[in-house]
Amino acid sequence: MKWKNRNLRELAHMVCGDTEHFRYRSSSYITEFFQDCDLDYVHDGSTRWAWVAEKLEEVLALPHSSPSMPPDAFIRIIRATLDKGDAQNGDPDRSRALAALNAVLAREGWNAFYDEHGVAQLRHIATNSIAQLANPHRPLTPAEAARREQLTAYLERCSEDELIEEVLLPLFRQLGFHRITAAGHKDKSLEYGKDVWMKFTLPTLHVLYFGIQAKRGKLDSAGVGKEGSSNIAEIHNQVNMMLGHEIFDPELNRRVLVDHAFIVAGGEITKQARNWIGNKLDATKRSQIMFMDRDDVLNLFIVTNLPLPKEALPAKKFVDPFDDDLPF
Repeated sequence: MKWKNRNLRELAHMVCGDTEHFRYRSSSYITEFFQDCDLDYVHDGSTRWAWVAEKLEEVLALPHSSPSMPPDAFIRIIRATLDKGDAQNGDPDRSRALAALNAVLAREGWNAFYDEHGVAQLRHIATNSIAQLANPHRPLTPAEAARREQLTAYLERCSEDELIEEVLLPLFRQLGFHRITAAGHKDKSLEYGKDVWMKFTLPTLHVLYFGIQAKRGKLDSAGVGKEGSSNIAEIHNQVNMMLGHEIFDPELNRRVLVDHAFIVAGGEITKQARNWIGNKLDATKRSQIMFMDRDDVLNLFIVTNLPLPKEALPAKKFVDPFDDDLPF
């Protein structure tokens, strides 16, 4: 990720506090700033802003998952720069600092904002995706745990199409996939075992094609699937159909094969089903098929800070202004 020198200089001045509305940092505090961002940089006593600009350029050159996602270290720098604890006189909510920083970020295709917890977030303007330090295995905060419970309740009652449209499509867009196309369930005659197909661009600019076979209920290994569950062998056959069937890529104007497939369950994938598909994939040496159950979907959705579907939010209680029992 390469930034223009002008933008690096302006961001460096903000980190150093040479710009209005930003905390002033001397040499030792600049070192402390980068240490707080988990970067082992020690200021060498040279001109502060020039040294910081050089380090920012190094950070932007670090490996990152996709062109629309900056390195994790850069996300931490933006969050530390906009820390609400560093509010200056005349800017108690840091709105002016945010506006000044966004004037720089916008020239590089980014936008910063504060989320509902007061933490600075970074959004890629072209894709509208939010850059996140997403570790789905970390402990969740109380607020995240509450949102996870709301999403769990939603998955219990949503349809398969709602699972795809309201949960999976936003999730995979946020994770860096693009050209996401849902087949839908109104007309299955042309679906060929896939509910969604999408593309992912590697850092080398090579493109991989992915398909998703989604089921809202539990996946088990029973001979006859119970109500609300599906047989894993049937899903496996549908995924094999997906991998063997071409899709049309309108950006290339040609047909291509799906490289990898996800089996996504809105419910549990039972231990027996996991063992069955694990043995099947190992026997065929097939690394094209991956699977995700409800816990995987829930954790990824929550840590990437995506808004919950409207139907998952608690209903607002109606207050009758003419109720005699009200205290006013």
